[in-house]
Amino acid sequence: MSRRKKRLTQALAVLTDLGLPRAQQNERTALCLLALLDLRPARAWAEAGAPLVGITPIMDWSRKHYAKPYAPNTRETFRRQSMHQFVQAGIALYNPDDPARPVNSPHAVYQIAPDLLDTLRTYETPVYRARLDDWLARHSTLSRKYARDRAMKRVPVRIGDRQRIQLSAGAHSALIKAVIEKFAPRFAPGGALVYVGDTGDKFGYFDAALLARLGVALDSHGKMPDVVVSLADRDWLLLIEAVTSHGPVDGKRHVELAQLFASCTAGLVYVSAFPDRKTFQKHFAAIAWETEVWIADAPSHLIHFNGARFLGPYDKA
Repeated sequence: MSRRKKRLTQALAVLTDLGLPRAQQNERTALCLLALLDLRPARAWAEAGAPLVGITPIMDWSRKHYAKPYAPNTRETFRRQSMHQFVQAGIALYNPDDPARPVNSPHAVYQIAPDLLDTLRTYETPVYRARLDDWLARHSTLSRKYARDRAMKRVPVRIGDRQRIQLSAGAHSALIKAVIEKFAPRFAPGGALVYVGDTGDKFGYFDAALLARLGVALDSHGKMPDVVVSLADRDWLLLIEAVTSHGPVDGKRHVELAQLFASCTAGLVYVSAFPDRKTFQKHFAAIAWETEVWIADAPSHLIHFNGARFLGPYDKA
């Protein structure tokens, strides 16, 4: 293994040791760490330094010492997806030479935190693990911090009078919440929630037994709609897509859902839900016929894409 490759492998291991999230456990962030330490391939960890260095110099340093060229337009990726997390985790200091320097200054610089520098200089020595544990005890890892932040920002969704679930934060989950709490009571009163998708962990709620009673058994949730509601008194199954940036029930999606639920004994109703009319207008031309559209900022109305009938299933043929 070459010196360059070995050092990069070590730097990646250090990122894991420091508790960086998986999104930062990559070559770009490893190079940022090595640049902060001015740790060239032939230098020992004990020789690590603490230069003041900006984003462009980090990229230039990576190209010069590790033969890793990056295009100029990746500068923001270095700043937002590597160095920003270093500062949050206490790994690096931002403008330690001039804390009053404007945030958007082209002269912004970073420096390895002094206490971490002392720890990393012991890498490959018997005392490294103890020094690392001591550093971690004084600095909550960024992975844990992000997990707490995500938990605090999760979207609570009420299911009926008693049950509640938590969805990952974001506009998509907010729209799913509106579908369950505003659309369903108006247009599927008494309906039973079957499935709720969640960007964080594929599904936030799934009543597989209820779906099985309707003749549908699924091995994977990959192509499920965002929300599925069973309306027993009408023998309907509502398949609802929450659209914030993409994913309405267009012709292709209509076919996919029809195939996925082909064995369902209930009639299928296809619904595209949008947060507002502006988002709906972006997707208007793609909406499939014989489907419904619901817009959260006008919750008591539906747009029906066919004049043959109003809300309801169509023949599978």
